Amino acid sequence: MVLLGIRFVVGSSIAFDYTMLTNFGYTMMYGVVLYLINAAVFMRLDKIFKADRFTPKRIIVGFISSFVVTIVAIFLLRVFEDVIIEGSTFAAFFKKETMANYLVASVITLIVTLAIHAFYFYKAYNENRVKEQKVIAGTASAKFESLKNQIDPHFLFNSLNVLSSLIEENPDNAQRFTTSLSKIYRYVLEQKDKELVSVEEELQFAKTYMNLLKMRFENSISYEIPTDFENAEAKVVPLSLQLLLENTIKHNVVSEQKPLHIKIYIENNYLIIENNLQKKEVLQDRKGVGLQNIVNRYALISERKVLVEETSEVFKVKIPILTKQIVIMETQNIYNENMAYAKAKDRVDQLKGFYGNLISYCFVIPILIFINLSTTKFQWFWFPMLGWGMGVTFHALEVFGYGKNWEERKIREILEKDNNQNNKWK
Repeated sequence: MVLLGIRFVVGSSIAFDYTMLTNFGYTMMYGVVLYLINAAVFMRLDKIFKADRFTPKRIIVGFISSFVVTIVAIFLLRVFEDVIIEGSTFAAFFKKETMANYLVASVITLIVTLAIHAFYFYKAYNENRVKEQKVIAGTASAKFESLKNQIDPHFLFNSLNVLSSLIEENPDNAQRFTTSLSKIYRYVLEQKDKELVSVEEELQFAKTYMNLLKMRFENSISYEIPTDFENAEAKVVPLSLQLLLENTIKHNVVSEQKPLHIKIYIENNYLIIENNLQKKEVLQDRKGVGLQNIVNRYALISERKVLVEETSEVFKVKIPILTKQIVIMETQNIYNENMAYAKAKDRVDQLKGFYGNLISYCFVIPILIFINLSTTKFQWFWFPMLGWGMGVTFHALEVFGYGKNWEERKIREILEKDNNQNNKWK
């Protein structure tokens, strides 16, 4: 249509004949091939520049790559057109070949590429901004929940009770208990705004916290913590050990008859917290909140997952040790009522758009066929009927699940698979 419009503007005659049909076929051939190779280039560059898709380097490389493959594709298409279809020889082809033959296709491809780049980067930029806001909100929520868990009234009440009894029975232990308790909450306040902390810091904190528990439970509890780990690049989510250690106390019997043994060690790039399993018969209502808190925070910043293993004798939680740059991953969509309403409204708009398109097609095409057959013998109505029909077909594929919705269905499938794996851990 663009090429016909250009011919009309410059005053050339337009005839709906076999020549136009041939030109239409060649135009479709060039358009489809150039689209496919440029789409392949874009998808390849998206994989290469996955972490920095919005840099000037990505844009420059994209344009140069697109221009080069376009020129090569046009050359091969011209060889196919002149030599294979038209029956010309290679010698004759190269003799009459000029740069002007590449001008129109190159300019159109350049314009389309510019438009696609502008639209693509604008859309991706906005999506990235939304993602960042979701991550910021999710991280803030997770950190708030984590901090709220640390200042758990039940834990604080128990600690104060222990401190009160120690003041009368053993003033020296009371002093040490107070010092350890103050260190714990100082650490909580210092780390609350951090995304990651070093494993060494977390282990030092765990030792302080276990000393506090040791003063509280005395011979009813024992622990092992590594003391020779030194790697400044090794990171974990802050306060994760405190949450897990507190969970061991909440969910297990701790007594002199049934002492609880807690072991912290590092294995296969995981920080592992293990305890002998002796479950309490009555658990608190907030069962699993601390562990789920850690799982959620890791999901915000890394692909690696927190692993949970439980047998009849042992309970283990494996926290991933992160040593490379953290890549923020898109978190699982949480569909509330407003989001569900928005999605339903969007779906209705899609259906209305498709059915409106289909009704218009069914109404307009018969009129064009009638006008065509009433005025001329050349059946030009095939062009709008086939072109518009392809558009309606692609629209139907998109609306009913074979176009863009395929991506959403695939994402849901992967998320459901992850959810099933998480359920197996419990």
